[in-house]
Amino acid sequence: MTDLAPPARSTRRIAAIDIARGTALLAMAIYHFTWDLEFFGYVEPGLTAVGGWKLFARCIASSFLFLVGVSLFLAHANAIRWRPFLIRLAKVAAAAALISIATYIATPGAFIFFGILHQIALASLLGLLFIRAPFWLTLLVAAAVIAAPQLLRSEVFAHPALWWVGLAPTNPRSNDYVPLFPWFGAVLIGIAAAKFATASGLLERLRQAGEPRWSRPLDFLGRHSLAFYLIHQPVLIGLVWIAAQIIPPTPISNEQQFVRACQRTCEQTRDADFCSAYCVCMLDELSDNGLMDGMFNSAQSAEQRETVQNLAAQCTIRTQDALSGGLPK
Repeated sequence: MTDLAPPARSTRRIAAIDIARGTALLAMAIYHFTWDLEFFGYVEPGLTAVGGWKLFARCIASSFLFLVGVSLFLAHANAIRWRPFLIRLAKVAAAAALISIATYIATPGAFIFFGILHQIALASLLGLLFIRAPFWLTLLVAAAVIAAPQLLRSEVFAHPALWWVGLAPTNPRSNDYVPLFPWFGAVLIGIAAAKFATASGLLERLRQAGEPRWSRPLDFLGRHSLAFYLIHQPVLIGLVWIAAQIIPPTPISNEQQFVRACQRTCEQTRDADFCSAYCVCMLDELSDNGLMDGMFNSAQSAEQRETVQNLAAQCTIRTQDALSGGLPK
């Protein structure tokens, strides 16, 4: 496909993009509220990390980054507007730093050192390189970026200073981890989609379309996305905390929490019988090796994480042997 021409500059916002961004923000609030309920013990441990909730979270992040790419192209396709770009970049970077500081104080073992805002800041810079790139090249690089974690993981990237790249053998612990690979690919797809939509006349038709009355709250959220992102989670956590003071969740032991979360995660790929036996094995091994507390406070060292991985491999073999009629080792 040949290069796609940049759009004629227009100061009129495209309501559909703001509405889409507002919808993504509401979806994010729903996910975070569920995460808060899990954190306080109102729902099953591990609920938001597996299955449909995990897919939901990935779709939300992908949609945000896709829209970052679309907006980046629309704002700078004709020429990079450095002043508004740098002002916006400074705001996003400052917000990302604020999130890192706040989460380090609240959950130091799983703080957000490279989350969605960090990704948006870096992707905005890198995305400028593709504003005038051919449509086909942008999509090709997007595919490579998305595939990279499946092909290029290496111990070279295991150092904490390189965790932001996303190519370490195992992902580090964080409550929101959105590294360069594969997530920058969503931004590139957004840039490519905006190029195609511009060339086909779709964006101009959306720009001329009226805004339905029902969509005005979503449009408002989309126009103030950064403020909503920073405010919504403290408000939601505060509400759940207040509820916990009035109607506390039913307390369960760390051992019960671990087994439930383990089984929920395991049953995404294994049958219930295997997961039941495997999780009991892991519980015993973690307790015997003094590693149970580290599973909840996120304070595991690299050596402890390696030990847990080895124990998981051993329990997998033992469980398979037991279920197949072999003798436990």
